[in-house]
Amino acid sequence: MSVIALLAASPGLYMVACLVLGLVVGSFLNVVIYRLPVMLDRQWREQCAELAPGPTSVSMPGSPEPFNLIVPRSACPACKAPITALQNIPLISWLMLKGRCANCGNPISVRYPAVEALTGLLTAAVAWRFGFGWPALAAMVLTWFLIALTFIDLDHQLLPDSLTLPLLWIGLLLSLWGPQIGFPVPGDLRSSLIGAVAGYVSLWSVYHLFRFFTGKEGMGYGDFKLLAALGAWLGWQMLLPVILIASAAGAVVGIAMLAFRGHDRSTPIAFGPFLAAAGWLTLMWGRPLVAAYLGLFAAHP
Repeated sequence: MSVIALLAASPGLYMVACLVLGLVVGSFLNVVIYRLPVMLDRQWREQCAELAPGPTSVSMPGSPEPFNLIVPRSACPACKAPITALQNIPLISWLMLKGRCANCGNPISVRYPAVEALTGLLTAAVAWRFGFGWPALAAMVLTWFLIALTFIDLDHQLLPDSLTLPLLWIGLLLSLWGPQIGFPVPGDLRSSLIGAVAGYVSLWSVYHLFRFFTGKEGMGYGDFKLLAALGAWLGWQMLLPVILIASAAGAVVGIAMLAFRGHDRSTPIAFGPFLAAAGWLTLMWGRPLVAAYLGLFAAHP
């Protein structure tokens, strides 16, 4: 029996395999979350230097060391000691090292194993929800993108185009084959296209209305693109639940920050994580929840 046939025949083994896969992907997402904003900052600085007049536009001798998602090797932020393969096993290495660098003993942020564990658990949850097959793989890809976007936005209040735009295009392309492979959302290309346009325009409109009445910017363009991507993946029918869940969660967190952390109303709060969480919940249970809600009115005319 092949590995694929074995996983298809054993739901328990399949979920464990997806959990392990999620841990490995989570380790890579840690790299994306840390390095992608640095890469973008360097790129923007280089572009500014090229456009600036005078001596700043003159290229300096030599070239900086490459810095991308592959190189250089991961290293301790404190002592710069390279992290070996054995020290890079997802979750297990952090536990074995007791959360400290093997070379200098400085603490390793709990964020790293937390992202790995979260990715593993959500990947296993997707496997449980969608079963074995292409729909689960598609849902896992969306889940991984949303995790990376969530933590980048929390750290930098930035939703990079290099993540939101590919996510949008993947959602649109998936709508061409979604019905054939059994993916429950968005259902068809028409729903996906309308969802992408409506997702972008809805938050774009809120942004400009808020700025017109207050003179302030209430959110960033990355939020528009993320909701457009979710509309492409989930269809226009799921946009209202996404916006309602994200807005409710954002309001609760904002009130809590005002009440318990001493923040004032001018303190910016990243909206991307709420959109990402609402999108994932809608992916998992959106249609049953909407059907149950509409059923209440059908049962009580």
